[in-house]
Amino acid sequence: MGCVSIAVAQHQRQVLGIIPSVFTVNNIVGETCWKEIKVATMHERLLTMMELSDAFIALPGGFGTLEELFQIISWAQLNIHNNPI
Repeated sequence: MGCVSIAVAQHQRQVLGIIPSVFTVNNIVGETCWKEIKVATMHERLLTMMELSDAFIALPGGFGTLEELFQIISWAQLNIHNNPI
């Protein structure tokens, strides 16, 4: 995510970071975000992303990335959102 964020910022575009507070403790947060929204939990992060996103993509990541992708797919199947995946 950091590389994408840096590339976007270098092209004078805006990056919105939605970050659970647990990640701000050890300074994991990058410095290329145009705006940051701090949330309490990972579930709140995913819900906020769903509310603010026009579409979803998944880049190579770990188990958390897969979990978020499957949650978004499940929500699409349940007609909670109709954004492209």
